[in-house]
Amino acid sequence: MKLLVSREGRVAIEDIDEPIIQSNFVLVETLYSAISPGTELILQAKPGAIPLGYSAMGVVRAVGDGVDHVRIGDRVACYGAPYVRHAQKLAVPKHLCVPIGDSVASQEASLVGLGAIAIHALRQADLQFGETVAVIGLGVLGQLIGQIAEAAGYRVGAVDVLSTRCEAMRAGGVESVYESFAELERAMAVGELGLHGFDAVLLCAGGSNPGIIDKAIGWLRDRGKVVVVGDIATTFNRNEMFAKEIQVLISRAGGAGRYDLNYEREGVDYPIGYVRWTEGRNMAEFIRLLANGKLNMSPLIRHELPFDRAEELYELYRHSPGEMLGAVLSYA
Repeated sequence: MKLLVSREGRVAIEDIDEPIIQSNFVLVETLYSAISPGTELILQAKPGAIPLGYSAMGVVRAVGDGVDHVRIGDRVACYGAPYVRHAQKLAVPKHLCVPIGDSVASQEASLVGLGAIAIHALRQADLQFGETVAVIGLGVLGQLIGQIAEAAGYRVGAVDVLSTRCEAMRAGGVESVYESFAELERAMAVGELGLHGFDAVLLCAGGSNPGIIDKAIGWLRDRGKVVVVGDIATTFNRNEMFAKEIQVLISRAGGAGRYDLNYEREGVDYPIGYVRWTEGRNMAEFIRLLANGKLNMSPLIRHELPFDRAEELYELYRHSPGEMLGAVLSYA
């Protein structure tokens, strides 16, 4: 079968053996996989041959012992490297594989990994209904966070310097969208986003962004939270942080269970009374939001190409980031 890899910085398709089904795993024939530009472009900068991708959907072709929530022929959404990749077939642990209802489009379901990451980031902020959240950086992950926050009843302010991304965020249902920090601060000054500052700021931007955490601290209320979602430098002024007793938090992937071999590979779940939201439960929640029409994916999925033309999408991400948001590969 075919697998997409980054080899010495170039995207290539290679032949590998088909996966073998085992207990607590599901064999999936891939229909669509979603590109995660931040993570995958970082991987391309590393030496050697590195498989790309971590979010996909397809049709169940076999189930191992211990799998009872999906059956052969079901459509499922899958998340999590090294099990989920841009490949024609996938052997996926049962907790990283959730069923898809008939009302959910396959292309949209393939973004389940990004959806779970967005949901977990919001859970890290520990917000309540009516609280305010700023989303800084409106790539596909920031777009999903903004829409999910809006669906949850939070008051959302979003910022990106690219007007095309701001337009996509407005099309996704978020009204308070700004094209600069200065615009955001003017809105705060007149009480447009509440009177006391944000309850949380989620940083979804990438790159060095010097001083961005200090900026976020200035926008927060007393004892607010900064949640670092993107790949940014975590440097900040301790005095500013101390004055408001700010929490700076890291959001790690899609939720509890990620990188835990007992949960992922061995299929040992966390008791729901102790761990309410695992990565598998966050995946299922993203699919539920899609099924209920709470998310508008049409502004996000800008490009779809066949698997064998994947390199064209990565070139667009590298050279025309303003044109890009979500992109999917099809395997028909």
